[in-house]
Amino acid sequence: MAKTGKPRPQLRWVGSEFLETIEDFSNPRQEWRRLVAELIGTFLLVLVAAGGGMMSHAFPGSMSRAAVVTAPGLMVLAIILSMGKVSGAHLNPAVSFAFAARGDFPWRRLPGYFLAQFAGASGAAYFLHQVVKVSARYGANYPAAHYPASSAFWMELVLTMGLVTVILGTASGAQNVGMLGALGVGAYVALAGLWASPLSGASMNPARSLGPDLVASDFSSCWVYIAGPLLGAALAVLIGFVLRGRGGGRAGSTAAQGALFPEVNHPKED
Repeated sequence: MAKTGKPRPQLRWVGSEFLETIEDFSNPRQEWRRLVAELIGTFLLVLVAAGGGMMSHAFPGSMSRAAVVTAPGLMVLAIILSMGKVSGAHLNPAVSFAFAARGDFPWRRLPGYFLAQFAGASGAAYFLHQVVKVSARYGANYPAAHYPASSAFWMELVLTMGLVTVILGTASGAQNVGMLGALGVGAYVALAGLWASPLSGASMNPARSLGPDLVASDFSSCWVYIAGPLLGAALAVLIGFVLRGRGGGRAGSTAAQGALFPEVNHPKED
C-alpha cells in the first residue's frame, strides 16, 4: 500500500517556485503572457472580421454590410479594454511595426508578436471554415471587381495611416487619454469599414487578411494587404513625429507593451 502524508519538501519547493513564476506579472520573463494575449486577441478579432463575410455567405440576407464592418470595431474596443494591459493589444503587425519604429517597442520582440498575430488570424479562419462550412475566401479581403489592385493598395495605405495615427495619438505622453483610447480606435475601425470596405475590404491589418488567405490557399492579392498597411503605418509614424516629436514617452511605452514590465525607451519624457 502506498504511504500517505505530507508532500516531500522538494516537491513543495517545486510547486511554490512554479506558482511564484506564474503569478509574478512584473517578471520580464513573462513575455509568453503577451504572446498568448496577442494570439487570443487576434483570433477573436478575425473571428468577427472574417466571420461576417463567411456567415453572410452561409446565411444569405442575415447580415447587413453595416453590421459586418461595425462588428470588428466593437471587438477591437472590447479586446483593448480587456487585454491592453497585458500585451498592448496590437492585434495587427502594422501596429506593432509602428510602435517599434516610434521607439516605444523593442524591435527584437517583433517576430514573436508577428507570429502570434498570424497564428491567431489563421486559427480563426480555420475554425470558421470548419464550423460554418464555407470557404475562407468569403472572409478574406480582395480588391473590388473591375478595380485595379493598385486602387485597393492606396486605399489600404491611407486607411492604415489614419488608424495608426489615432493609435499613436492616444498612446503618447503628449496626449494620453488612457483606456478611452479604445473608443477612438474601435470607432475608427468601424467608420473606415462603413465607407471604404466596398473597394478594399478596409482590412488595415496584414494578419487579418493573410489568415483567411492561408486557409483558402489564395494569395492573389496578398501584396496589397501587406504593403499598403505597412507603408501606411510608416507614414503615420512620420506624422506622429511632426505632431508630437520623438517617441511616445512613458505613456507610449506602457501603452505599446502593456503593464507587464515595459521597457521604457524614453525615461526622461512624461
